[in-house]
Amino acid sequence: MTLAEILASVFPEGHSVAVEDGLVGGEGPFRGGRLAVIGIDGDTALGVDGACRLSRHVLDVVRRGGGTPILVVIDSDSQRMSRRDELLGLNEYLAHLAKTLLLADAQGHPTVGLIYGHSAAGAFIATALATRVLVGLPGANPSVMDLPSVARVTKLPLDRLEAMAKDTPVFAPGLDNMVRTGAVQAVLDPNRPLAEQIASVIDAMPAEDVRDRAGRERGGRPVAEEIAAQVVRDAALG
Repeated sequence: MTLAEILASVFPEGHSVAVEDGLVGGEGPFRGGRLAVIGIDGDTALGVDGACRLSRHVLDVVRRGGGTPILVVIDSDSQRMSRRDELLGLNEYLAHLAKTLLLADAQGHPTVGLIYGHSAAGAFIATALATRVLVGLPGANPSVMDLPSVARVTKLPLDRLEAMAKDTPVFAPGLDNMVRTGAVQAVLDPNRPLAEQIASVIDAMPAEDVRDRAGRERGGRPVAEEIAAQVVRDAALG
């Protein structure tokens, strides 16, 4: 689905959501109240300026109060790979954006991520993965790090990583792998009104982060429980 189709399905009565320079912001009527929308469209890279603008949108919602839910729609490139952004401290700006979403959630604003296109690396972590619940649409292609980049970092051959990715979803890209690891809670049905599905996601929103548990149950994090237990043992030993 395109962003226009998504917004039409979420807001059949119309909305004020606009896209400028690939950044999404606005709101529309939702269940007798309002639903705020922020995000990235058109496979746009997220840089310092974009992170600031999205953060401002989130903080404006928090200042208004009222528990307005926030939908974070994502079709992005990774973080912007420019000298200017890196020198300005892009990692801190991305962290700030993620923290505004965590603040909104803590202040009673349900945050739902919706990945409908591509997203990767810092842009994916600071937006979609910073929401309380992340859902996807068929055709989405998220990744924390694409396999060619993993190959450069680990010095492992790309063909070996591609073979490993078939059986190890915890680092493999793609929507199906993100579902198996618990990062994506569910894949929505584009043939049904998205307003109803988003409402159901908000109604069923867990009181705490359950992605690790979901990943274990779906077989995407086979050693997560063992690692967690080891961390607890190490902490107990000082």
